[in-house]
Amino acid sequence: MQANSRILDDISRTVTGAAGLLGGVRAEVEAAVKQRLESLLADMNLVTREEFEVVRDLAVNARRENELLAARVAALEAALQAQKPPAGDGAPKRSRKARRD
Repeated sequence: MQANSRILDDISRTVTGAAGLLGGVRAEVEAAVKQRLESLLADMNLVTREEFEVVRDLAVNARRENELLAARVAALEAALQAQKPPAGDGAPKRSRKARRD
């Protein structure tokens, strides 16, 4: 019975050692894959999420400011049109020199 117990203990230690070794190999493979992916992404010139959100916020603010400025321009144009005197017959007026010729 002791011989069987010793054999089972040896098998148990071997299996435990192999499991630990496989766990280490797994961690190394994951680290290598992660490093390679990060390298590929860096070569592709992709932006980070934070950079994207900053640029998106800038675009939203620029659009909002553009709409405000467009409304101001429209109001100023309307005020300018209200100040213009009404046009006569629409024909351009000629100077006195042009009439003599």
